[in-house]
Amino acid sequence: MNKREFLAAALASGTLPSLAHAATSATPLHGPTLLTVTGAIGKGNRGALDPALDQMMKKQGVQFDRAQAFDYAALTTLPAVDIRPTLEYDAKPHALRGPLLTEVLKASGAAIGDGTKLVLRAIDGYAVSLPLADARERRFIVATHLDGKPMPLGGLGPLWAVYDADRFPDMAAKPVNERFGLCPWGLYHIDVR
Repeated sequence: MNKREFLAAALASGTLPSLAHAATSATPLHGPTLLTVTGAIGKGNRGALDPALDQMMKKQGVQFDRAQAFDYAALTTLPAVDIRPTLEYDAKPHALRGPLLTEVLKASGAAIGDGTKLVLRAIDGYAVSLPLADARERRFIVATHLDGKPMPLGGLGPLWAVYDADRFPDMAAKPVNERFGLCPWGLYHIDVR
């Protein structure tokens, strides 16, 4: 039995505390926070930005009164999707896996509608504004794995908001280095507006 099947069986039997519940409640996380979702969300599982301890967010101008924090376990228990885009870094197709961005938003209790916009922020400060409609249409994922391995910090991870640009004729027609401007690697914050 692989790890995913074991966790699913354990969660279904009640043997382990529900990690999916941990991602949507005030229950403490089991590991360090990798992704923080703020803005128009549910009640969240953490409080306001702490200017003393949330230094990177503070320096990047992030502000919030509550947030939904996700650790690796919470993200990897969400249903995963596989994509295989050609990446700009080596012009080769690579397997990427992770939950749909819209599923992460649902797990945060986000109030999403036709006019919802997302600001996706990377650890280096790179930020993009993405209409939710585009995230849905292009089936953006929050990639946790690259070529079957968890993505390390210092590479493209540990999280990457990305889509399969090869599947969309308007993007596939562009040079590969122009296809991923809306895809911050090293993703750590999503602001729902």
